[in-house]
Amino acid sequence: MTLVDELQVAVVIPARYASSRFPGKPLAMLGGKPVLRWVTEAVSTREWDVFVATDDIRIADAAEGWGSNVVFTSDDCQSGTDRCAEALRTLEREEDLRYDVVVNVQGDEPFVDPVQLRALVDCFDDPSVQIATLATPIRSVGELMSPNNVKVVVGDRGQALYFSRQPIPYRRDAEPERWLDLGVYYKHVGVYAYRASVLQAVCRLPQGALEQAERLEQLRWLAAGHSIAVRVTPRANIGIDTPEDLAAAEAFIEQDKKKNEI
Repeated sequence: MTLVDELQVAVVIPARYASSRFPGKPLAMLGGKPVLRWVTEAVSTREWDVFVATDDIRIADAAEGWGSNVVFTSDDCQSGTDRCAEALRTLEREEDLRYDVVVNVQGDEPFVDPVQLRALVDCFDDPSVQIATLATPIRSVGELMSPNNVKVVVGDRGQALYFSRQPIPYRRDAEPERWLDLGVYYKHVGVYAYRASVLQAVCRLPQGALEQAERLEQLRWLAAGHSIAVRVTPRANIGIDTPEDLAAAEAFIEQDKKKNEI
């Protein structure tokens, strides 16, 4: 038995209705069921407890209707991380539940894989690990150059050195079209796991200059001295941020169905 086998793990899925780019996104229909239901079903295993954290009664009613555990949070949470931290405090206060590790899976990640979550949880077999996240190799120049794809530089011990919307590291002596031939670049996959105490600590940190510049909350944690372990996954999850993303996910499901029929 490893240390991880003894850890109490909660998977928390923050979900809000009032998205500026896609209102009602968690309940948008994808392949015949709500996006959020895809997420809850994907991550539900006997290895951990799963909770939907929301401030909206419509999301809560829908999630409870298909059998998910729901924790109500306030509507002033600034991020999914803040919502996870509040949900954890509520579970401790009202349900007397204690968890060692919390995994944050956004409610708009319908194709998240439990294998990815296990890789994150396994990081905590090392007592020094505070936070863990995922990255996947970048496979095209367009993907590398897009500011919508967050890049991460990983150190020799598998720790995040920096995250940026810009392509990093910069290769001074080669044209960008050649960069992928000269080394591996990683795209950040926004699934996190935290030790419970560290989750509460990072949510008390004030925003810093790096976070404000790049609009990436994980830079706040790095700047404050927290370490972030990175595990590489071959899968690049399809997140749903806009109606166009939903249409792309629908097309992906249809292609997958056809593939399985052959």
